Amino acid sequence: MKTKDNSEEQNLKIFFSEMKAKDSALVIPQFPKIRKSKSWSLIPLGIAASLALLAWFDRGDKPIQTLDHDVIIITLEEGENNELQFIIESTTELESWESPTSSLLTEF
Repeated sequence: MKTKDNSEEQNLKIFFSEMKAKDSALVIPQFPKIRKSKSWSLIPLGIAASLALLAWFDRGDKPIQTLDHDVIIITLEEGENNELQFIIESTTELESWESPTSSLLTEF
């Protein structure tokens, strides 16, 4: 887009050329160089140390624990003198199963 006034355009060109001259005379300070961090080189060492510790703590022979019986049955029964007693039985399989709410059906 052309402007009607060429003197205004010339003034702008002169202004920006002066600004460029001032900018070229400026002394730009040097920034210090960024040192590379050495912590990245320590990551493989940390992983190796973690694996060594894991192997150290996991190396023990653990005894194999087997259960004597598969099922433990705990019942509450009324004994002598109307005392309530816990009876704990253990079997290898579930011989009889009683619903927890079956007493509601038989008591009424």
